[in-house]
Parts: sequence; structure tokens; C-alpha cells
Amino acid sequence: MIFVDTCILVAYYNDRDRDHERGVELIKKAVKGEYGKIYISDYVFDELLTVVFVRTKNHKKAVRVGEIILDSGIEILRVDEKAFLDAFELFKKLKMSFTDCTILSLSKSYGIDRIMTFDKAFEHINWIKTVN
Repeated sequence: MIFVDTCILVAYYNDRDRDHERGVELIKKAVKGEYGKIYISDYVFDELLTVVFVRTKNHKKAVRVGEIILDSGIEILRVDEKAFLDAFELFKKLKMSFTDCTILSLSKSYGIDRIMTFDKAFEHINWIKTVN
């Protein structure tokens, strides 16, 4: 099982992203099943579509990216009240974005111990392994 962070998906879908090639490599490995089941969250989905739309100014492209994700078999975990409150407790302690704290909260709840990310902040979390 692996949780995929927004930055990986942005790199994958944006051929001008400095990490595009690595993002493509990682997603291809994930799709082949190298890491087991793939997860994102509703917050990651939101961030991805927002970044695609803001950077490209192309609403149709953002919609298409959303459709691809929804049709991909990637499981989208929802931030419920417990995950939200747990994330806020993490946010108070860690110098990470709230969305990153929701990723940690959901990963812990679902027993996900790997995250695919370029975000160095996750490297300081001892119970989750970063894949980059």
C-alpha cells in the first residue's frame, strides 16, 4: 500500500515540471503494482485539480485530470471528522501543511506505511517511508 502525494501527481501531469520524468517513472511503477494498492485523499484530489487549473488556466484539462484519477482505480480516502481532528493535532506539533497532516492521519488509520512524495518534510516522520 502506498499513499501518493499531490506533488507526484502534479509532476506526472505537467511535462514542464522539474520532476516530471521521475514522477512518470514512479507512477508507472505504482500502476504496475510495485507498491501495492494506491491511495490518495479527497484533499489531494482537490489540490491536484486546483494546481492544474491555476497553472494551466485550462479548466478542461483540470476536469480531464480529475476524470482520469476517478477512472484509474486509485482509492480516494475521505477526510472524516476523526481524521480531520487527528490532522489538526498533528498540525499543532509539526511544521507541515494541514493537507500533509491529513495524509499522515489517514495513512496511520489505514495502516499505510509508505508515501510517494518529493516533499522532504515527510522524511522526518519515523513511521512512514518515503518513496521518491
